[in-house]
Amino acid sequence: MVKKITIATLLIALITISAIKAQSVTARDIMIKVIDRPDGNSRSSELTMKLINKRNRIRERKLKSYAIDIGKDTKKIMFFNYPGDVKGTGFLTWDYDKIGKDDDKWLYLPAMKKTRRISGSSAKKDYFMGSDFTYDDMGSRNVDEDTHTLIKETTVDGYKCWVIESEPKDKRDIYSKKISTIRQDCLIAVSVEYYDKLGKLQRVLKLSDIAKVDGFWIAKRLHMKNVQKKHQTILTIANPKYNIGIQENTFTVSKLEKGSL
Repeated sequence: MVKKITIATLLIALITISAIKAQSVTARDIMIKVIDRPDGNSRSSELTMKLINKRNRIRERKLKSYAIDIGKDTKKIMFFNYPGDVKGTGFLTWDYDKIGKDDDKWLYLPAMKKTRRISGSSAKKDYFMGSDFTYDDMGSRNVDEDTHTLIKETTVDGYKCWVIESEPKDKRDIYSKKISTIRQDCLIAVSVEYYDKLGKLQRVLKLSDIAKVDGFWIAKRLHMKNVQKKHQTILTIANPKYNIGIQENTFTVSKLEKGSL
């Protein structure tokens, strides 16, 4: 009888372990879920950008942003409408999901009546309009451009989170690694740490005011702090709208050069 009970117990244990393994997810699985998190086929929002220098002097800018998904690719266009010295400045991106294909980016400067093409690896590390977000941040990445490792699970503000390290496969990339803390319930990162080529912490992004709007999760406040330059950018998102019916032909250089939609 004892032998039968022992064998049965072992069988139950093996079945339980197999079930746990079957349910477990890899870091890559998690990052795919994050990238594929539903956000509508198209969307728009109003943005306020606060630039804070090391003396705590604040400059404020306001923008309107639009985006549309074309298959696995995304096109985005945004325009500054405040203050006057940047009004009409526009930024257009075509983000490609294909590995090895660089995103297309254009910056329109109305004062010069000139459109600048943002290209090359050196331009990726430049900062967008004096903010702490690089041009590389303004695009997107295919999940398999990085090697992802699940470091641990933790709890942040009462929410269960995954902590994932992402290391670029291309050693020419502008970062050595990123460490993301991702909420399990909504698949939104609450923080991202960026490490430079020397492995030193360069910037920290904190995301907050996370809520569901029209059935889609969104972080309405992004706080990027450059710990090396002692500079900060706070980006707040207002009036987000989804499935807005915007057309793909809106996302062109000719529309960009009009300074608004």
